Amino acid sequence: MLTLATPAVASSNKSGRFDRPYDGYAPKSTLLRDSSPVKAGLDPAPIETALTQVDGWTRPNGTVKPLYAGAVTLLGHNGKVLTREATGMAVKYADGAGTELPADQQIPMRTDTIFDMASVSKLFTSVVVMQQVEKGKVDLDAPIATYVPEFAANGKEAVTVRQALTHTTGLPSWLPLWSAQPDPASRMQMALTAKLRPNTLPGATYLYSDLNLIALGEVAARVSGKSLDKLVADGITKPLQMRDTGYNPDEKKKPRIAATEYQASPPRGMVWGSVHDENAWSLGGVAGHAGIFSTADDMAVLAQAFLNGGSYRGARILKTDSVTAMITNFNQAFPGNDHGLGFELNQRWYMGGLSGPRTAGHTGYTGTSLVIDFDSRSFAILLTNRVHPSRSWGSNNPARRAVVQGLALSLGVGPRHGKDAWFSGTTDASTTTLAVKVAVPASGAKMSFDLFVDTEDSDLLYLETSADGTTWTKVPFTVRDRGTVIDADGTISGSGDRHWHQVTADLAPGDQTVRWRYTSDALYQGRGVYVDGVKISSPDGMLFDGERMPESFTASGWRLSRR
Repeated sequence: MLTLATPAVASSNKSGRFDRPYDGYAPKSTLLRDSSPVKAGLDPAPIETALTQVDGWTRPNGTVKPLYAGAVTLLGHNGKVLTREATGMAVKYADGAGTELPADQQIPMRTDTIFDMASVSKLFTSVVVMQQVEKGKVDLDAPIATYVPEFAANGKEAVTVRQALTHTTGLPSWLPLWSAQPDPASRMQMALTAKLRPNTLPGATYLYSDLNLIALGEVAARVSGKSLDKLVADGITKPLQMRDTGYNPDEKKKPRIAATEYQASPPRGMVWGSVHDENAWSLGGVAGHAGIFSTADDMAVLAQAFLNGGSYRGARILKTDSVTAMITNFNQAFPGNDHGLGFELNQRWYMGGLSGPRTAGHTGYTGTSLVIDFDSRSFAILLTNRVHPSRSWGSNNPARRAVVQGLALSLGVGPRHGKDAWFSGTTDASTTTLAVKVAVPASGAKMSFDLFVDTEDSDLLYLETSADGTTWTKVPFTVRDRGTVIDADGTISGSGDRHWHQVTADLAPGDQTVRWRYTSDALYQGRGVYVDGVKISSPDGMLFDGERMPESFTASGWRLSRR
């Protein structure tokens, strides 16, 4: 099997299509403006399908509980807001069992509803730290203990700022600060003096940890002389005019805030208007790992600022080099755990068809997510209150994937030849086929076609042949990619390069059916497979030209894509 390697830098073109080379940032002057998929030149159908799914998950399905009470979806591309849609309820339940409030006490979701962003807050802390790096107050490769001496406790004297930003410190994922200590000062001390996991050395493993960002928030506060909330306000939200973003939102905004969980321990009741995360709450609502509240539109401004290379509306929050560092994978030693200095990178499980080496994002436990695809200049924001009324009701990961997949499919892949190309579809746990019959003379034949592949490694495309339509044999083929020649045994998968490849294969003599068979497993999709420009020729001449004879194909699950 041939698995396409993910390159260090992916490519697409300025319009966002996934089939032509482009690399860089949007012009720093790019401002968001309301538009639509059609006006932006995109296919509206996949986005409409995704929005329908997001709405459907606000309601129970038989005995299956809804994924969330409500949601706000905002999608952007090339500075255009493609859709901004609210569905469901911001406040719906009275208790953890799911008893619904009287109808007149429920609050519908609005497009400007304010959400507890949970771990998406880590991005704000990361930006603040990078701002201190730019000012020369923090060295990425210096030990955290240089700035917070007590952090050196329990063998952590060599743990660096960079390791904390990439979650390679070896610290445990979390500690119950709220219940283990009586006050904010002792809780912070517990976080800073925590032990590394047993038999773990700094830099030797990847483990996502809230403690990393708690420590970094303290670093930024100490070197600047300002509290973390002040740093975020002065360095991010005020310059970018993110008026609904910050810690500990004003009580006056409570009617616009989405409720989260009913908590019995600690005995907080229905959490609404204060941070859901128990540790952040116990630290006064301001912490490096959680505590930020925001809206979809404010997060869109932040996303566009990153796409612009660190600036928006004339305000620069980061140098372009700092943005690049935040989306450069420093975790190559830990495959599958790609991470920049703050951002998660190339995570198929919630980035779906937008996944790539320059796709950055983060999720939040309360049901929030942000995905920024730098190569197509696009972003997807899904904000839900999935822990309302209880975290035990399930995960909203299907909705995260649906939203980004809708945007990815709307961007489309331009055909290599003519007006269309054959597309495999991107349905989980399915098999789709595209076939053509050909009579190959005794001298044999050469097949050639163009191939675009963006799949999970375990989702495979097979090239096969059969004389009777029952017994199929893999056809070895050769892939040419801009000077590189790779031989495959008849199967291929992979992702990350976002461009067309040229494929050739030899066909044995005889009447036969040649088919492309795409099989997917139960979870996670990329952009799928596209086939175009199919030609089969013998020494005596052309046997089949797919561009001239498209009606000769038999498609089951495949369709012509005209993007």
